[in-house]
Amino acid sequence: MAAMDHQADLDLALRLANAADAVSVPRFRAADLQVETKPDMTPVSEADRAAEQAIRKILKKERPHDGIVGEEFGTSGEAARRWILDPIDGSKNYVRGIPVWGALIALEQDGDIVVGVVSAPAIAHRWWAARGLGAFRNGDPIRVSAVAELSDAQLSYNAQTACEEAGIGSEALALARACWRTRGYGDFWSHCLVAEGAVDVSLEPIAAVWDLAPLKVIVQEAGGRFTDIAGVERIDGGNALVSNGLLHDQALEILKGGDT
Repeated sequence: MAAMDHQADLDLALRLANAADAVSVPRFRAADLQVETKPDMTPVSEADRAAEQAIRKILKKERPHDGIVGEEFGTSGEAARRWILDPIDGSKNYVRGIPVWGALIALEQDGDIVVGVVSAPAIAHRWWAARGLGAFRNGDPIRVSAVAELSDAQLSYNAQTACEEAGIGSEALALARACWRTRGYGDFWSHCLVAEGAVDVSLEPIAAVWDLAPLKVIVQEAGGRFTDIAGVERIDGGNALVSNGLLHDQALEILKGGDT
């Protein structure tokens, strides 16, 4: 498919992000925000559900034949094209009043993520990309860094405890020690910072498809690499390693228990 064929879907994805933000922003830090605990012990707010419903309403009208996979309301439809939605990624931040949260919206076509949008209105940032059209932050083109050695690299990952839960605690610590600087920006932000060249490597030890889907195309269109920690280019591996490309093999070797 020609690159320009994705423009209409990208435009729609940006509108979907607007709809999600219109729901989530007014409820952020609201004193009466209602929060429940899911069976997996993670929080979900009324805003999460309302934001996904707002997106689904538009998709039902604009793309009635496309499938949808959403964090809050599951899977609907069977199609070669499906929208993957996380209405509020960073829900724990959202319910505690921390401004690092955002709507994640992606379009998967024939197994490839072709459109991705990450909208983080509380920090006034939005990243987006479409296959063949480049990657952007707030309308400006972005590009990964040119750092070529881990000893000069900045790493961001979720948390050491999350890495331990995923069974890669010692490997993640070895990767952190191999890098110049480590900070835990967490969630979507780590990977978007790689795409824009501020961070060089990011590690997500535990993740669902809706946590990762838009990030794949954003990072790749910015010139980076996106794989799971085994080195496979996928969003359904339960984890992710993201880099500027130059550092990817070095980081993979450490995560596999080797040396750089």
